[in-house]
Amino acid sequence: MTNRASEPQASMDVFEAVRTLLAVRSYQDKPLPDAVVRRIVEAGRLTGSAMNGQPWHFIVIRDGETLRRLGALASSGPYVAQAPLAIVVATEKTRFAVSDASRAIQSMFLTAWADGVGSNWVGFGGLEKVKTVLDIPASLDVLAILPFGYPARAVGRGKKQRKPLREVAHLERYGRPFE
Repeated sequence: MTNRASEPQASMDVFEAVRTLLAVRSYQDKPLPDAVVRRIVEAGRLTGSAMNGQPWHFIVIRDGETLRRLGALASSGPYVAQAPLAIVVATEKTRFAVSDASRAIQSMFLTAWADGVGSNWVGFGGLEKVKTVLDIPASLDVLAILPFGYPARAVGRGKKQRKPLREVAHLERYGRPFE
C-alpha cells in the first residue's frame, strides 16, 4: 500500500487543470523540486496504453549543457535551452506508440500544471539528432522534447481561444449540436 501522506498534493482538480492549461515557452531560472519531477514522470508512466504496451521511454534532463544542445536541435523550440528541466519522450516503433505516448505527455502536462509548472510540446518529427546526444537506440523514435519550468511571467489561467462547444460536439448524430 502506498503511503499517500508522503506524496505531494496537487493544487487543483483535474478538470480545472484541463480548463486552464496553457503552453509555456519561457521559464524562471529556478529548479523544480525532486518531488515535483517525480510526480510528472510518474504521471507519464501510469498513463494507460493500448494492450498495456507502455511503448514509451522518458529521458529526464537537468544538465544545462545538454538542455542547450537540445534547444539548438529543436527548431520549433529553442526555448528548451532556458528550461530548468526537459523530458525527452522516445517511443518504440509500434502501432499505437504515438497515441499512447501522446496520452502520457498530456498526463505529464496536467500534473505539472496542477503544481504550477508550465511546459509545451516541442518537436513531433525532425528530432533524429537528439538520439545521438542522449544515446537513444536506433530502434526507438524521438517523439517530443518537453521543457518544464515555473512560468517566467504570469499566465492567464484559462484564457483560451476555443471554438464553442456546439461547433465541435454533436448529440447522437453529426450535425446535432451538443449543448
